[in-house]
Amino acid sequence: MKRRITLHFPREAVHQPITYRLAVEFDVAAKILRAQIAPNQSGTMVVELFGDIDDLDAAEHWLEGQGLALNRAQGQIRVDLDRCVDCGICSSVCPSGALSSAPPAWRLQFEARRCLVCEQCIPSCPLEAIALVLDQPSADLPAVRSLS
Repeated sequence: MKRRITLHFPREAVHQPITYRLAVEFDVAAKILRAQIAPNQSGTMVVELFGDIDDLDAAEHWLEGQGLALNRAQGQIRVDLDRCVDCGICSSVCPSGALSSAPPAWRLQFEARRCLVCEQCIPSCPLEAIALVLDQPSADLPAVRSLS
């Protein structure tokens, strides 16, 4: 089974060997999709965890016991084209390249299949045109706007 979660590390927990302990103690593989963690500062890591359902449940319980906050919200990023002005700020913070703009039109492009749902784009949008929509399968979401 596979789960995508966002781990929020408090300052006290950034030095812990989290992925190593998940593998050794819980038989759970962790694929790091995005990480922003610095010594003596809080941090965030988006991971896909792979393992048996009981092992995943135990691993998540252990992570919370280590002081990490887990975001398990299942959803997808959506862009409201009526509000978007193609400023491109969101594309500058997108770690996967799911949001981009290119000449000659410089119109915002969104490739949902590349999106990590890390939610970094949401606070970057000055017009609040980007939102997390809960409970929607990622594979079925079309691109918001295609090149024309």
